[in-house]
Amino acid sequence: MKKLPSLGAVLLFGVSISLCFGAERAAAQGPAGAGASAVAQDSSRSHSPNPIKWFKKDSKNSDDSLGNRSDVEQKLTPGLQAQGILPANATTADACAPFVELSECLAALHASHDLGLDFYCLRAGVTGVHTNADLSACKVVDGERALGLDKAIRQMKPDANAKQATKDAEQQAKDDLKGIGG
Repeated sequence: MKKLPSLGAVLLFGVSISLCFGAERAAAQGPAGAGASAVAQDSSRSHSPNPIKWFKKDSKNSDDSLGNRSDVEQKLTPGLQAQGILPANATTADACAPFVELSECLAALHASHDLGLDFYCLRAGVTGVHTNADLSACKVVDGERALGLDKAIRQMKPDANAKQATKDAEQQAKDDLKGIGG
């Protein structure tokens, strides 16, 4: 009769191990719950390890609702050039190429214009991407580590109110996108 408790303990241990490995395999298979079937059926999505990217954005706030990104960038270029935010020989597409989200690029463009910062230095700080632009004049370019816009502003211009400047720039970016979207 003494073998019965130890047999039960071994059995319980075996069941708990199999449940752990089974749950781990199920989690590795992708999203579950609301929206999982839409993600599974959408073959145009990349298989991103980031679960946040498995779900579609709110169409009211998405750059995609305005058309594809290159169309949006073409529509934005003349207005940004007229405001002096983009030089006459630059395009929004070229300036925003390293950014994943167009709205982040627009916010960086506005922040650099409003605060008198070199956009290419700010872009390198925000994206962590160092392109062939001359970054030798940049005060601080933190390796290839991407920073938030407010942290990049704070590094480049410590006396600026980075939090407010970021908030203002993000609102200006939203206004730009609303202006072309109707």
